[in-house]
Amino acid sequence: MTEELNIKTIAIICARGGSKGLPRKNTKELDGHPLIGRVVKQAVAQDCIDNVIVSTDDAEIAKIAEQYGAEIPFIRPSKLAEDLTTTEDTLQHALLSYEKMNNIKFDICVFLTPTDIFRRSEWISEAVNQLKASPHLESVFVGHETHKNFWEQQDDGSWLRVRPWMAAYSSRQIRRSIVREDTGLACASRAWLWREGRRVGDKVAIIVNDDDFTGIDIHFQEDLNLAEAAIQIRKASEDK
Repeated sequence: MTEELNIKTIAIICARGGSKGLPRKNTKELDGHPLIGRVVKQAVAQDCIDNVIVSTDDAEIAKIAEQYGAEIPFIRPSKLAEDLTTTEDTLQHALLSYEKMNNIKFDICVFLTPTDIFRRSEWISEAVNQLKASPHLESVFVGHETHKNFWEQQDDGSWLRVRPWMAAYSSRQIRRSIVREDTGLACASRAWLWREGRRVGDKVAIIVNDDDFTGIDIHFQEDLNLAEAAIQIRKASEDK
């Protein structure tokens, strides 16, 4: 449980059953555990989180999540489990529904996804604790540092560098970098943002990492195969 008795934290994990690219992806096993089980296991192990719930429309996913320690307070309405349903709508529904059911108000909400698997557990607690320590912050999330250049296509079909400084090519060791937002790995936000239907605020801190494996996000069979291979590579490296 959280040490600050007046600060309540909830983790909400979204996992629908109707995935298209990799059917039943949230129940697929990776390194001995289903994807939904892996993320629930990490969440319930965090002392900084008071409640861990899974929002799903699927009975099998609900059963697995419960076995790993999550609460399944409701089955998500089918209208919130469609291909174009936004994560923000799902999180808003889950938070408001759980708060109403339990007559409670949370202060911090944690977002984690089953498909982002190269998550360090300490990122979760770091995100929550940074929010607790810094009242001016609205969100803290994980981001991957990259020195790559990015281009955006304009309305007329031409291409423009995202930032002007990207026109100056130099050694990776000395050039500027940008950060890719990876909220699925770990994101803590003020609960009022989620009640408004927003996942991330404007005043943020970022937990920056340079682990290329964090770019593996499982949506297709090839992603799952890649993740399996990457886990074995990581294990072999750790054994040396």
